Amino acid sequence: MKILVIGSGGREHALCWAISASPLCDKLYCAPGNAGIARVADCVDVAATDLPRILDFCLSTQIDFVVVGPEDPLCAGLVDQLAEAGIKAFGPSAAAAQLEGSKRFTKELCQEARIPTARFQAFTEAAPALDYVASHPYPLVVKADGLAAGKGVTIAETQEQAETAIKDVFDGRFGVAELVIEECLVGEEASFFALVDGDHVLPLASAQDHKRVGDGDTGPNTGGMGAYSPAPVMTEETTARVMADIIEPTVAALKARGIPYRGVLYAGLMLTDDGPKLIEYNVRFGDPECQVLMMRLMSDLLPALVATCDGVLDHVDLRWFDKTAMTVVMATEGYPGSYPKGTEIKGLDAAMALDDVEVFHAGTIQRDGKILSNGGRVLNITALGGNVADARDRAYAAIERIEWPEGFYRRDIGWRAL
Repeated sequence: MKILVIGSGGREHALCWAISASPLCDKLYCAPGNAGIARVADCVDVAATDLPRILDFCLSTQIDFVVVGPEDPLCAGLVDQLAEAGIKAFGPSAAAAQLEGSKRFTKELCQEARIPTARFQAFTEAAPALDYVASHPYPLVVKADGLAAGKGVTIAETQEQAETAIKDVFDGRFGVAELVIEECLVGEEASFFALVDGDHVLPLASAQDHKRVGDGDTGPNTGGMGAYSPAPVMTEETTARVMADIIEPTVAALKARGIPYRGVLYAGLMLTDDGPKLIEYNVRFGDPECQVLMMRLMSDLLPALVATCDGVLDHVDLRWFDKTAMTVVMATEGYPGSYPKGTEIKGLDAAMALDDVEVFHAGTIQRDGKILSNGGRVLNITALGGNVADARDRAYAAIERIEWPEGFYRRDIGWRAL
């Protein structure tokens, strides 16, 4: 098969790394890719959001299968356009991708299907939202309704913080003029992933990530500073409850609406005293959770992705290494605020020379034979170990070999499991 992966981050590098190992893969492309992806795929200079050029490339190159990594092209309808052109693609339709594209859509679906989640209220104007936060106990969670690159959520401890978050949304900071205000759930967070073919659901391994920028889960939220799999909090009993109470009712509710879900479904969960509750849905693999899932996956990924598109997931079984995978994100100083680009990174080959270590590139470019930073989150140092402590030690030993003065990372990834 000729395969095209869409995206340029660490998630897409991990997907390309896994797909390139499949005997079904004859030729692998990635649009636009990055310096690390270029080692396992041909990078194509086409942006992930440039749907017409992606379609042209697929037709002219006779691509057999497309794997869409990020949420933006999914919500924009890339899978729909490819299907109309007769090209098979992994990912949900634009209608089903509303699970991530619209917080209100998801909350109303949960309400309709009685899926456990935080109590909420949706607003299309600032004044009633400001009235609401003036009369409710804190903390509250304010969420911009559309895609906001992981930056549209504020956990407001005070009325002042809530009002600032509301004004940010209605001032157009996130490109949408609608928001959802929720009660703040208390418990431990976990990430749950499943492949869905419209009817059948195949659970994947569990994972837990670290959203805050600083050690001890302090500082602002980011796209993710590290992750590990499996998540010890996701016991067999908890997993069964998540499937029965959250995932399966969601799949059934979408099918009943005439928008069957096909792709990977990523549930952000809060494990509360009352049981697991849904925080939010994402319609693609998590980043950096995808990196640890791919490290642990023993089976060939590609047939499972194709089976998801073909509606035959009930004939697929995936096997996982009975080990722990951990990834530590190296980011550019200043992230998640403003940061420089173009700083040189050395020592990557030395880091990857260690056993059971992969360095997935998230924001890099190659210029004049040098690897340069090209984003906020830049590298994902990922290791496989016998347990959490072993995986952590391997990952941090690899980081010690990387020379990048402008980079930083958290030193406590996996602390909850330890």
